Amino acid sequence: MQRLCILGATGSIGQSTLDVVARHPDQFEVVALTANSHIEGLISAAQGCQPRFLVVADPDCEAALRAGVKAAGLQCEVLSGQQALCEVAGHDDVDTVMAAIVGAAGLMPTLAAVESGKKVCLANKEALVMSGQLFMDAVQRHGATLLPVDSEHNAIFQSLPADFQYGQLHSSGIKHLLLTGSGGPFRETPLSSFEQLTPQQACAHPNWEMGQKISVDSATMMNKGLEFIEACWLFGASPQDIHVVLHPQSVIHSMVQYVDGSVIAQLGQPDMRTPIAHCLAYPQRVAAGVEPLDFTQLSDFTFASPEPARYPNLFLAIEACKQGQWATTALNAANEVAVAAFLAGRISFPAIHRINANTLEHMIPCVLDSLPAVVDWDQQARRVASDVLNGISA
Repeated sequence: MQRLCILGATGSIGQSTLDVVARHPDQFEVVALTANSHIEGLISAAQGCQPRFLVVADPDCEAALRAGVKAAGLQCEVLSGQQALCEVAGHDDVDTVMAAIVGAAGLMPTLAAVESGKKVCLANKEALVMSGQLFMDAVQRHGATLLPVDSEHNAIFQSLPADFQYGQLHSSGIKHLLLTGSGGPFRETPLSSFEQLTPQQACAHPNWEMGQKISVDSATMMNKGLEFIEACWLFGASPQDIHVVLHPQSVIHSMVQYVDGSVIAQLGQPDMRTPIAHCLAYPQRVAAGVEPLDFTQLSDFTFASPEPARYPNLFLAIEACKQGQWATTALNAANEVAVAAFLAGRISFPAIHRINANTLEHMIPCVLDSLPAVVDWDQQARRVASDVLNGISA
């Protein structure tokens, strides 16, 4: 019986995790659920699994959560705030943490789980984008188990040699990691119309059901850029070891190319329950509620290289990865500011890249050798991005 804490239980990953867990009540027990401020969703989730703890990140929502818990007749301890998130993630009665909080807000509780030596199912790519070396050092130092939930990284993980050692790509006979991406909803949209694209259009992903922020990142392919950075840290790869390939059908989730000419790929439906189930049950396998592929019904598999003019955010992220931690941390912060502004209707779709690029240009390279330094740098980048945003908005 694995005892779970689900960070970000009301989001798409959290909901898919609860679906998988509900299929195996003899193997998983939910100890804690967390959300930012979605009280109704948190209470609804708790009614299905009866956790011991419910945590809301926004302290202003605690009273409403307590009232909702009482009205629903739930026997849950209610907590709030960032410290409470960290406490349940590192709780002695928790074995496994599903880290599914979107954005920089997920860093501290995910790190708390790592520092408590938990099995961490990582769906929060920003934790590694922001604090890569510090995060991976903590994983090794505290004996945590880190498993990638993102479908692309999970596919690579499944396609690596069974005896793969961190950072040993070349000695394992690996030539490249091939990171696939659908290209998002604007893969064939004329570039001349990008200034008129709306948040509703950007959030209408052709293959995946995701939250708004991740959907916009998929449309700009910043999501793939962040995954590129994350892959470097997860597998000890250099930027030169990774190639991004457009695969609109989203059936091949990623691949590993070997020096002998072999390519091993992981295929499946575009359903996050598959990588979630893989991580939760690892090294075993459990049913995820996902139908297997029917190869007699599959037609075209197409592939292409991403265009810099169409996806400048992807190439900005790859360049930031080459620059180092200061650049990736700043880029992630700027992107969160820019995407929020786009979703609020303050800026155009192409302005997301302009804010990201201008923010990096204003940041002076430095060494981020501690978690407080990372957090401070993140805040500095957000202030710079906000200044750039205000200039563009004006």
